[in-house]
Formats: sequence, C-alpha cells, structure tokens
Amino acid sequence: MTLRLISAALVSGTVLLGGCSRAVAVPDPAPAGSDLAACTRLMADLPASVLDQDRREAEPGRFSAAWGDPAITLRCGVSKPPTLNLASQCLEVNGVGWFVEEAQGGQLFTTIGRQTYVELAVPSEYAPESGALVDVAATVSAHDRLLKACV
Repeated sequence: MTLRLISAALVSGTVLLGGCSRAVAVPDPAPAGSDLAACTRLMADLPASVLDQDRREAEPGRFSAAWGDPAITLRCGVSKPPTLNLASQCLEVNGVGWFVEEAQGGQLFTTIGRQTYVELAVPSEYAPESGALVDVAATVSAHDRLLKACV
C-alpha cells in the first residue's frame, strides 16, 4: 500500500496504539535535504488546535501531527501527488495554495507552489474540511519557502 493510500485511509478512521493510548498512527514521510530542514521548523511551530480540536500525539510523530477525534492529520515532506498537474483545480487559503483530493471519509489537501509538500487529511465530520487550512496556513507560510512554479 502506498503512503498516499495510507494517508487517505487515515481520513476515514483513526488507528489507536495500545489499549488506552490516544496516539494516532500516522506514517512519517522521509524528507531529506532542504525539505528536512523546512519540515523540522514547521513541525516545531504547529498550532495547538485545528478546527477547535486539540493536538494529540501522533506516532511516530517526527514529521506527522494529529488533532481531534476523528483525527485531522498533517504530514510534512510527502511526495508530490501523482494526479497533480498544471491543469489541476486548486485553491488558495491565506496565501497558501492547496491541491484538493477527495478521500474516503473526507478530503486530502496538499500544498502547492512551495519548497516542500505538506499534506493535511481532514475527515468529513469537520465539513467544510477546507476550514482546517486556515489554522495551518500561517505555519506553512512561515516555514515552507514559496516557489515560483505552481506544481
């Protein structure tokens, strides 16, 4: 199963680790070089809440984060979405461009026009799912360099 499919699956359900643990299993990407530096800064500055949902532990959590139940998840340093191209429909929220994909149980948003791809999976329980982008846009803008190319 590809990491992209795993991310989409996370939108539809939360995987808990341990009997009483509140940790969410979120596969960490493996950013390298300048992506590694951008993701390290971005992860250290994520908001305490997204869509009024408190941050919770993500496992392994080095380049992933989670909020709420069902979990809204973020992964930094993911690969370019395979269906993203110059003709893709995208949106912009607070200066950050996003590619939107329907996922089982919600929507998957991936940043565009930036040095590093950041992915945000939002379950449909939080509709409109795009509201979550407002809460993470400032952090993405502060720590992920804007590029001239859109994709």
